[in-house]
Amino acid sequence: MESSPKFAVLGGGSWATAIVKMLCENLDEVSWYMRSVYAIEHIKKQEHNPNYLSSVEFDVNQLHLSNDINKIVKEADVLIFAIPSAFLKRELDNLTESLDGKIIFSAIKGIVPESSLIVGEHFHKTYDIPYDSIGVITGPCHAEEVALERLSYLTIACADEEKAKLVANNLSSDYITCKTSDDIIGTEYAAMLKNIYAIAAGIAHGLGYGDNFQSVLMSNAIREMKKFIKKVHKMKRNINDSAYLGDLLVTGYSVFSRNRMFGNMIGKGYTVKSAQMEMSMVAEGYYATDSAYKIVQKTGAKTPIIKAVYDILYQGKEPKKVFRKLADKLD
Repeated sequence: MESSPKFAVLGGGSWATAIVKMLCENLDEVSWYMRSVYAIEHIKKQEHNPNYLSSVEFDVNQLHLSNDINKIVKEADVLIFAIPSAFLKRELDNLTESLDGKIIFSAIKGIVPESSLIVGEHFHKTYDIPYDSIGVITGPCHAEEVALERLSYLTIACADEEKAKLVANNLSSDYITCKTSDDIIGTEYAAMLKNIYAIAAGIAHGLGYGDNFQSVLMSNAIREMKKFIKKVHKMKRNINDSAYLGDLLVTGYSVFSRNRMFGNMIGKGYTVKSAQMEMSMVAEGYYATDSAYKIVQKTGAKTPIIKAVYDILYQGKEPKKVFRKLADKLD
């Protein structure tokens, strides 16, 4: 690999846009794959993404934009995927270019529905990418605050510390602080699970529960997360670190959280379908709930919050009744 590896971001949403913005603070050129030809042409002319974080202005001379995924993959050394997990396989099915020798980082907070695997495991098992060439970019961080250049924190996880540092260095700036971790599996599961708990927080808010209940819900959620992750990947970790607890809190409480927003609509009486139709962005936690519930069934971890969200979203149970029962199980 060259001394200065080439970076590419794959995805056209808010998180992809935020990552491109961060990379542009440090690199002369960033490759950017997105499906929408309209969005690409708009960025070239108007210098901002028409659909997401439109306040972020780009120097288009720094961008290599294309809707050809193979072209972008071929030219890059480090690939950062920020495609919603529900659509990842569909995008990868168009890939004919080899991923051999590539460094793959996931900024996706979910599970690939077709394989029921977190993204890192999906790349490892489907494309035979070694784990030391796979990494994860997690929060606590909202794309909207990156756009506003508010001080934000990222956790960059990879089994290979040098690769984690490479990505961390290229995402860091005056307003982005990065720390590295070797818990690639745990941090990625945490990033997936916190979206489910954010939906729970939203449902509670929509039902009229107050801050007192929310605090109990979140304190139970972090303990539930610890049990879940310990079952799927046992290693020494501090669940109170920012990558776990911090990311959970910002997703559970923030007005920018699309999963909390989705849950809030469900709590107020929207059906799942109507809530999805009204939201312009994907709530990853919806898909993650089904996958997480299936994993719980296999591992036997006690996760009453995940079950409550699953019962509401996938079993069509009444949110008010489910949360009344859930409240009795929390402490």
